Formats: sequence, C-alpha cells, structure tokens
Amino acid sequence: MQKYDVVVLTDHRYAHPSKLNDYTKNIIVEDALVVNAMGKLGLNVIRLAWSDPHFDWSSTKAVLFRTTWDYFDDFPKFSNWLNRISKVTNLFNSDSIIRWNIDKHYLQDLKAKGVHISETLFLEKGDKKTLEDLHTETGWTETVLKPCVSGAARHTYKLNPENRAKHQGIYETLIANEAMMLQPFQKNIVSEGEISMMVFNGQFTHAILKKAKAGDFRVQDDFGGSVHDYKPSKVEIQFAIDTVKACNELPLYARVDIFKDNNGQIALAELELVEPELWFRHHPDAALILAEGIKEKLLTLSC
Repeated sequence: MQKYDVVVLTDHRYAHPSKLNDYTKNIIVEDALVVNAMGKLGLNVIRLAWSDPHFDWSSTKAVLFRTTWDYFDDFPKFSNWLNRISKVTNLFNSDSIIRWNIDKHYLQDLKAKGVHISETLFLEKGDKKTLEDLHTETGWTETVLKPCVSGAARHTYKLNPENRAKHQGIYETLIANEAMMLQPFQKNIVSEGEISMMVFNGQFTHAILKKAKAGDFRVQDDFGGSVHDYKPSKVEIQFAIDTVKACNELPLYARVDIFKDNNGQIALAELELVEPELWFRHHPDAALILAEGIKEKLLTLSC
C-alpha cells in the first residue's frame, strides 16, 4: 500500500535549513505553494531531499522535481538514483523527458522541429580544438561557453579575444570530462533581459523578466540578477506554447526562457523541464493549475 501520492523533491540544503536567508525563504515559499495546492485537492504530499538515504521511494505514487538544485554537482550519483526510483514510482516530469532535457543537446531536437534557438556549436567530450580554433572557424568574436549538463550558470564563461588564452586551461579540463557548448554572446540579454514563460500542461500562466546586474551578463539571481513581473505579447506566448508542444510528450510543467537574438528574432535560450524555478510566488494560482494536472495524471496512472 503506497503511503503518499506525491513527494515534492528538493535539494538536501533546503530540506531542513538551519539558517534562513532571502534565497532560502523563496525556495521554501515556492515549495509550500505547490505542496499546499496539492493538499487542497486531497493529495497526500511530503517534501524531501532527492538524496534522502532513508526514504522508501516505492511508498509514493509519484515524485515531483522542484528545487533539486544540487543534482549537477554529483551527476553520476543523481543518474544512478534516477535509475533506481524510476523502477518503483512515477516521475513528474516523466523519466524520458527528464533524461532528454538534462543534456542541452535537446536544443538540436527542437531546432529540427522548427523552434528558433540561439546559434550553438556543440563540442563533444574529448574535442581537441583550441578556443582560438573554434572562434576562427565560427567567426564569432564574443561568445559564451558552458557545459551541456549544468545549472545555475555552472562553468559559464564570457569569452573575447582578450581573455580566450586565459580560459584555455579550464576549457581543456572541462572538455576532457564533459560535452560543452559555445554560443555567440547575445547583447540583448544584457540590455533587455531574458523572459521566462511558465507553461503547465500546455497552458501558459505567467511570465517574469530576468535582468543581469550592472557589469554582468548572467541573469540568475545567484549572481545578483533581478526579477520583474512581465506581460508577454501574444507572439511570445505562442512561441512558448509551440516550444512545449514540440516535445515528444507534453510536460506537466515547463519554463520557456526566451530572448531577442542579435538579429532581433525571438529565440529560445533554454527549455527547462527538470527543476526550473517557476516563480509561483509571483502568480500563486499557477500552483493550483499544476496541482490539478498532477491529480489528473495520477488518476490516469491508476486506471
């Protein structure tokens, strides 16, 4: 007999934090909005770290990935855990979606389906070309280098002719162990920001605008970026919905990060389907929409 309907997954640092700063408070509020929304629908819910060593994962009908923001710090451990629990419970989003979305090669699949993405050069593990070689081949002057499996701007570097040589050593270390990606630096992200569009079960709910702090190019609040309410255009909403529908299956939740590229076109920065921040605190009703989708999915699984 399964004890829980859903386990809401978090990072071990935020499961039972001893100190509360503004960042941690936001995490707790976000997770609480989701837990409470499911509770209102009669679901039995608990919140745990994905790495909890004692929990019996077969005792829950499903797990919901929310603030598991440490999984990329020890990806082999996370991958092994994913293999184990996917055999005994259901994953939201699904196991196949998560595995596809963790690696940013998924951008190539979306591009093939007509989604406009940022220009991207994928660099496979073991590539021997230097940063200078890559920039000569592409003709790009200013670029951003980052891993294909990452989060929170881990090992994300802005490159230019003056600092490429300085980054060659770290690049050689990274590419020897993992695939990387190189993209032209997008100036509009700095000047105008990046828009995050939240889509639940194919339905757009709300959007926020992320802006980098002065002198930086990273919009994440980890690096001092700011968040603002945003009213998207019909074109931007349709772009987000079309992007989600281009997946092989419709995800229960998605964050579609878009921006205006160097040519002035709406482009996809990333499609976040694993553990995106969804800013429920800016639009609490969206938590109930997600909860309703989860309950409907659980009923389908019970049939």
